[in-house]
Amino acid sequence: RRLIIVPRETPYNLIQLKNMVSLTEAGAIICPATPSFYSRPQNMDELVDTVVDRVLDLSGINIKTYRWGE
Repeated sequence: RRLIIVPRETPYNLIQLKNMVSLTEAGAIICPATPSFYSRPQNMDELVDTVVDRVLDLSGINIKTYRWGE
């Protein structure tokens, strides 16, 4: 199984960054909970969905969602 870490508090301090490096070196995926605006979300639910969709996609769950360049 994939380990996906979704850190949400920023700015990251040095300890957090070192821990994220260690996790990445061990095979984890770091996916910050930073929403994207490429899909032009119209409300907070759609904005939150940009993060959720990214995590689901990284998890290998096939979802139909906005793709960059579409």
